Amino acid sequence: MHLTQLNRECLLHLFSFLDKDNRRSLSLTCRQLRQVFLDPRLWTLLSFSSPSQLRWDNFVLGSSLRSLSVCWHSSRVLQVCNIEDWMKTSFQRDICGKHQGAPILRSLTLSGCAHITDRDIADVLRSCGGLRCLRLENCVRITDEALHAAVEHGRRLAEVRIDFCRNVTRAGLQLVRQRRPGVRLGANRSGNMIPDSRPEESPRLTMTLQKLLQFS
Repeated sequence: MHLTQLNRECLLHLFSFLDKDNRRSLSLTCRQLRQVFLDPRLWTLLSFSSPSQLRWDNFVLGSSLRSLSVCWHSSRVLQVCNIEDWMKTSFQRDICGKHQGAPILRSLTLSGCAHITDRDIADVLRSCGGLRCLRLENCVRITDEALHAAVEHGRRLAEVRIDFCRNVTRAGLQLVRQRRPGVRLGANRSGNMIPDSRPEESPRLTMTLQKLLQFS
């Protein structure tokens, strides 16, 4: 029996054993297999090790997506995104500003994504009413405001993990424990780290610093 003689359910099951690249390669062999590749039911879980992979054409974002993981551990994070905002050049800010929103999810994991802000998390929570699990690790721009958003908008959240987020305080964690006692809350080192702080600057110092960054 030829592969294309199998029904759609069997082909979806076979495709499920392949990684993203092999799925795409197989889909290029004929139109029928391409339709299987484009079927949203095949893409219930997606995992990326770099934001650049979000631009590749080896996956499909669809209504069946339930779990999205973006874990970014690279020298680029340390060199660009983990720099405090007030120290970044306009080019560095542009790099960090290029992130994409998330579709409707049940689980979201963001690790090392220093460009993610409290507002991004709030937008996801408002848009994804079925989100059950939120995990944030080493996201330096996340503060207590993200926890406030989890309390206000994460109606179905069952688990929240905030690890190594240095701008999250104990007060923010306590808010979640008090307002949402049913949520499993984990916080490895968050609340115990030294938060970022922008030094007081005179207007003249600010202008000098901006000129220096322009030519750095």
